[in-house]
Formats: sequence, structure tokens, C-alpha cells
Amino acid sequence: MDINYKCHFCTECRGTGCLGELPGLGGFGGNINFKLNCAEWDVLAEKTVIKEALALKIKKNSNTGTELPTMRLAPITGAVENIGWPDEESYYDTMIKAAVKANLKLSIGDGCPDTKLQSGIKAVLDANKKAAVFIKPYPNDKIFERMEWANNVAEIFGVDIDSYNILTMRNKVHLEKKTATQLLELKKHSKRPFAVKGVFTQDDIELIKNLKPDIVYISNHGGRVENRIGSTADFLFENYKILLKNCGKLWIDGGIRKFRDIQIASLFGVSEVLVGRPFISALCKNKEDGISNKYKELYSR
Repeated sequence: MDINYKCHFCTECRGTGCLGELPGLGGFGGNINFKLNCAEWDVLAEKTVIKEALALKIKKNSNTGTELPTMRLAPITGAVENIGWPDEESYYDTMIKAAVKANLKLSIGDGCPDTKLQSGIKAVLDANKKAAVFIKPYPNDKIFERMEWANNVAEIFGVDIDSYNILTMRNKVHLEKKTATQLLELKKHSKRPFAVKGVFTQDDIELIKNLKPDIVYISNHGGRVENRIGSTADFLFENYKILLKNCGKLWIDGGIRKFRDIQIASLFGVSEVLVGRPFISALCKNKEDGISNKYKELYSR
């Protein structure tokens, strides 16, 4: 299959090759948050307190192996518009098969038209696996419908609250800025562990305090939605204590490019890291083997 990919296959995926490419793999404001997501793990790594804590943790666990967050494929949709793939169904089929081969945990995302979510559901079902299913913040009745669609493949249900900031989609499909009351209704309905994805602002923290979800997923949509300037790594560093007090588990994505980044995340109670663009690039360049090799590279000490 001859595909004209939108990925630039940069030596390092750090937001320099796809400047402002939306559609594409870039982000808003000259990729500012995409770049910050990558750069801030480097900044954290140079803090004395991080160096000392990391050295102590590695020494303490030297005989048993350092306990690390597991890795999950980030929820990715819009393969046609943003990756250049010919259709959502073949993208999801290829990506999920490759992720399963690499022993990655799975997640799928939602979008417009409905084939985006439906293609992910079918791919996970065909692979006889389970996935975390993230749904856009539609009115709750529409989310209930989507939960029913994904019931047979979902190990976790989540709402992608930061996608409210995608203005074109908000207006097209009537996305809502969810309240704690609305999310609590979804949590009770899900009958699965319930996640809130896109936690990245002080307002989001207040929401989490009231909701107390099973999973808080720190994300700024890879720097693709415009809410505030900043990185997920820095947000984790500043807010992990209050978040851990108000949720069961803490997840994060954004700019994770090295084994060291995963180690740093472990210091702040993160149980899962999620990776998107590096796996997209690896899949486009080297198909199934690309995903397996990238996974091994990220966990290479």
C-alpha cells in the first residue's frame, strides 16, 4: 500500500518537523505545548531533587528491579486527516495488531464521524483483546450510547474532557464542558473503572476533587488543543500529590521519549504512561516491527 504519510520521520520526535500542521501531527501555536511536553522531562531530569530521588529509588530496587509504570498505546483517531492513512478501519486494524505483537496495553479514541470509534472497537474485538475506551464529552445520552457500542471490548471507560477545546469539533457535534455531576453520572453508568482524560488545568483539579475518579489521566492532547501554555511533565510535578489524594491511579502522556522519562514519572506515583506520536511514526516507517522496536527502545535502560 503506497501511502503519503504526514509524519516527517524526524530523528527525534520533539515537535520541530511538523510545525503547526493541523491537520497533521503538529499542534497549536507553533507546536509550543508539543515542544514543551518533550523538553520539560529534560528539565525535570536536571533538578537536584529528582536526581537524588531517582538514584535512591534505583539503588533501593537494584536487587528486584526498579518498579516502573506500564506503557499503553495512547488513544489515537483521525488517521486519515492527521496521519495520511487511507481509512480509519485499516489504520486501526494495523495499529492494534502491531501493539498486540509488542505486548502493549491498548486504548482507542473517539471522533467524528462515528467510524473512528467503531473502527477501533472492531480492531480490538478482532484481536480478542480489551482496551481503555475514551469518548469525547458529548451530552451524556450520546456517551451512554457509545459505552454500549464498546461494552464488549472496554476494560476502562473514560471521557476525553480536553477535547472540548477543539473548537471545530465542539461546534460540529455539540461537545460539553463537563461538570462533576455529569461525570459522576457517567462513572456510575460505566460498570468499569472510570477515567478522566485531559486533566491539565486548575479547574480540572477542582473537578477531580469533587469526582474522585478511578483514573486521572494527565494530558494536553499532545499539545493539539489550545487551553493554556505548559507541559504535562511540569503539571505532574506541581500537582501529583493532590491528584493522588483524589483518584485511584494516575496516568500521563506527552513527550515521553526516553526510559528516563518513565523513571521520572514513577517518582510521582504514575502507574501508566501512554505514548502516541512515536508509535505512529514507527508504524508508518517500519510497520509491525516498528512498534515492537520502539517499545523496546523506550524501556531500554
